[in-house]
Amino acid sequence: MMERWNGRALFRLIWPLIIEQVLAVTMGMADTVMISSVGEYAISAVNIIDNINNLLIIAFAALATGGAVVVSQYIGRGDHRNAGVAAKQLLYAVSLISLVICLFAFFFRRPIIGLIYGNVDANVMEAASLYMLITCLSYPFLAIYNADAALFRAVGNSGVTMWIALLVNVLNIGGNAFFIFVLHWGVMGVGLSTLISRVLAAVITLVLLYRGHGRPIRLEGLSTIRFIRPMFRSILNVGIPSGLESSMFMVGRLLTQRIFPMFGLAAMAGNTVAGVVNSFSYMPGSACGMALLTIVGQCVGAGDYAAAKKHCAQLMKITYAITAALSLFTWIFRGPLIGIFNLSPEAYEFAIVFLELYCISMILAWPLSFALPNALRAAGDSRYVMWVATISMWTVRVTMAYIFTFALNLGPLGVWLAMGCDFIVRGSFYLGRWIRGRWQEKRVIE
Repeated sequence: MMERWNGRALFRLIWPLIIEQVLAVTMGMADTVMISSVGEYAISAVNIIDNINNLLIIAFAALATGGAVVVSQYIGRGDHRNAGVAAKQLLYAVSLISLVICLFAFFFRRPIIGLIYGNVDANVMEAASLYMLITCLSYPFLAIYNADAALFRAVGNSGVTMWIALLVNVLNIGGNAFFIFVLHWGVMGVGLSTLISRVLAAVITLVLLYRGHGRPIRLEGLSTIRFIRPMFRSILNVGIPSGLESSMFMVGRLLTQRIFPMFGLAAMAGNTVAGVVNSFSYMPGSACGMALLTIVGQCVGAGDYAAAKKHCAQLMKITYAITAALSLFTWIFRGPLIGIFNLSPEAYEFAIVFLELYCISMILAWPLSFALPNALRAAGDSRYVMWVATISMWTVRVTMAYIFTFALNLGPLGVWLAMGCDFIVRGSFYLGRWIRGRWQEKRVIE
């Protein structure tokens, strides 16, 4: 296993993942830039629903992680037959769960928006409701694409998903341009473009897997649905803790996002734009985190813990170097980057301050708090990751956000300051767990 993941193999796995992550952010940024021509209410509406969408799709995103870990470990062991069986179980699971979530979001979208964000501007509510109506239809397709992409990464073939992401970006940007600037459909146009691109991504990746492009995974007999309990349980043992962790993270994040409407539309728009701009600085780190799932999972499946430690150290050094470089770049060019968006002077000032604080937090602790946990998950230590993330979110990020904002009168800046504290706390616990080696005692496959 040590020999397989040499420098060249690592590069072949990571660089397509980085491009794919950058393309994913470009897609979100294009949506925000293009919808900004409609008005700040449209920017806020899209941001509100994107935050909710992230919460609602977390179940199948977590299952994709669980499936990737199980498949990676079987591949590391050389058991390709069971790797294929696990892949089919993953596809069945995400299809079922995403359909249930889709129906729930479709019928209860307005109560969901009101429950999370309280009383929002009437124009924002109407636009947000319409955007959620359209995008929730894409949940099953997004779930299948996430699962397919996770399977390609599990076998080390990240190039396929990179090219699909490029295609999706072209289609999404082209669709946005047509629907917004030609047909003048505003928020509805952005939603339709997202739906169409996700459908195509799911169909293309599923066809490629079925035709054998994901070797050694084989999907023969996919149409004959049969749940295999031991395999399904292995996926859920990783997926459920990851899902609960991510759900608690998103719920806590949404609770802190409720603070921004209290300070007006300018604070909301500034927060949205800062979030879009800074997302480029963590995409390469996210790619390295995905690589950790594949590499550590295969090493653990082969029983080669020394290789797992070595490759984890390599990838964490790479993650820190890239994250620091991009954060410094974002800091230096924060003015021109934010200037791309059509913001009012007040919203522009909010975005500048938010972005400055975020860059500092990224350099200090983002890799430890969001990339390193994937190494623990790949080894089957997902419950520890879940507990640390959940406790840190509620005791540090949520609680301190309200203390900083209202008790200390820091305003909406308090939300971003609390986020930085959360990065440092959870990252410290993950690093300690990895160094102590308790993750080596965990088992995912028998």
